[in-house]
Amino acid sequence: MGNDRGKSLPLRTSDALTRRGILQRAGWIVVASAIPPAALFGTKYGVAMAAGSVSPVMAKLSAYMSEAGNRALPDDVVEETKHHILDTIAAMVSGSELPPGRAAIKFARAYGGEKIATVVAANFMCGPIEAALTNGLLAHSDETDDSHAPSESHPGSSVVPAALAAAEQFGIDGMHFLRAVTLGYDVGTRVNMTLGAQAFRVETHRATHMIAGTFGSAAAAGCAASLNAQQMRWLLDYASQEASGIAAWQRDTDHIEKGFVFAGGPARNGVTAALLVQSGWTGVDDVFSGADNFFLANQRPAEPVQMIEKLGERYEIVRTNIKKWTVGSPIQAPLDALEIILKKHPFNADQVQNVNVHVATEEASIVDNREIPDICLQHMVAVMLVDKTASFKAAHDKQRMQDPEILRQRAKVQLIKDAELQRRVPRREGIVEVTLTDGTKLTEHVEAVRGSAENPMSRDEVVTKCRDLMAPVLGTANTASIIEKVLGLENVKNIRELRPFLQRA
Repeated sequence: MGNDRGKSLPLRTSDALTRRGILQRAGWIVVASAIPPAALFGTKYGVAMAAGSVSPVMAKLSAYMSEAGNRALPDDVVEETKHHILDTIAAMVSGSELPPGRAAIKFARAYGGEKIATVVAANFMCGPIEAALTNGLLAHSDETDDSHAPSESHPGSSVVPAALAAAEQFGIDGMHFLRAVTLGYDVGTRVNMTLGAQAFRVETHRATHMIAGTFGSAAAAGCAASLNAQQMRWLLDYASQEASGIAAWQRDTDHIEKGFVFAGGPARNGVTAALLVQSGWTGVDDVFSGADNFFLANQRPAEPVQMIEKLGERYEIVRTNIKKWTVGSPIQAPLDALEIILKKHPFNADQVQNVNVHVATEEASIVDNREIPDICLQHMVAVMLVDKTASFKAAHDKQRMQDPEILRQRAKVQLIKDAELQRRVPRREGIVEVTLTDGTKLTEHVEAVRGSAENPMSRDEVVTKCRDLMAPVLGTANTASIIEKVLGLENVKNIRELRPFLQRA
């Protein structure tokens, strides 16, 4: 590595050969031109940084983070954040009825701890660290929660539980809580995008969801704890030490390890980091630059300036998708497409000869004939052919995967790994081609999934989804109260006001 001093890093092949990669790097060069090389790159690139020095990138980021709890947000960002908080709470509540959620609640009940923070859809409380872990696992007990395609992460399922636990610890008001959540989305996703997101995951076999979730949860919890700029720098240091996880989660067939990697673990990490620093712990002042920094440790030719790119202008929560369908993200577009076809040209399942479903090559591998119903594309398409919809109940009925009628329809479904759609990633597009027994061919190409930033769900649609998920567990009255409280967070004096409605009697 010593021979690399003074030399520029070569482009990765994937970056060099794409127009997008070239333009991105050109943009980073323009933004970085005003920042000294030492601040961006540290010792590996020929400039040593003094111990305790802070780069302009870290100075701006930590200052922004420390001010977030009191910073007004644009109205559209406030509205969108309310949607994502409500959507994540609904995922926690519905997740409590599933095996991963039940395992999480069992752990929290047995572990005990101080009665400070709410365990959603349970009848007991525990410490904030355990509550963050448990509620995170509840939120990603299945495929109900939101997702941020550019960073390959599920921010809500870790950030919201972490913010909630810390908010209860410190008794903050509703708008402070909302701003903490918004900050969590901004910080966690930017770490992943700086690392390279999908390319980073493929090349290193690391779990991008754990990394983004840990940093996002730490930022949210640190905001709830009202940490100052210096403390925020130490917070990021501890988050760097905690950010781990490997892509072996893809072999998990029970969704428990997946729930931990995507949400429970990161939420716990973030709250732990915030509470440690808030209690007086110190650390490294700038973990993003200098010797052995976070990006060097991950062996990435990263441009740290991306961490502050359009910070305060581009809010990542607005670029985060809310799922209309409670299934894996790669299945969203095909279900949208099939629903559109059914509305334009109604037909019965027995009239179908075959169904070809095109998704991006890598996305197809995630959902191809999986053992779990909500991440098995062929199964969910068969369910929609029979039911004309894809409900939460149907997406979690594992026994139905052996139903003869579903199996008969599933045999008609062919998943096609589409190289052209792969080139459009991180957009998750889908093409469905239905051929009927009379020879009629019906085709629909969904380029913007309902619930995505390009095709967002309305407040009424989000409320309808959340009511359907929560009412069977918490009852109609509690569900209505949660919806009212979240959509009126500016009127909530203390976030603990939500507790009576979030728990079972």
